[in-house]
Amino acid sequence: MKLKNILDDIPGTLPAELSEILQAGEGVRIERIVSKGHVSPGGFWYDQKEHEWLLVLKGRAALLCESQEKPIVLKAGDYLNIPAHRRHRVEETDPNQETVWLAIYY
Repeated sequence: MKLKNILDDIPGTLPAELSEILQAGEGVRIERIVSKGHVSPGGFWYDQKEHEWLLVLKGRAALLCESQEKPIVLKAGDYLNIPAHRRHRVEETDPNQETVWLAIYY
């Protein structure tokens, strides 16, 4: 076993959002996502076949679900579950610091 820290090894520059699979197995995938000012492209909606449990470990973000008027603002420690096929998009991430997400797809 090798001890790792989810907040380590974040690149100094992030020209694109960073997504890394930390662990995967039958029916589940755990990812670390790092954003810094990244948002979903205009008109793009995630529409995933799996449920997604999402936790913000560091930073802040705003997530908009298709049927909502206002985005959900998440800060460090906030989590939510996004049901499969619930269309959503990232409206904002902090441009001044990394936003580190832990995403569990199941």
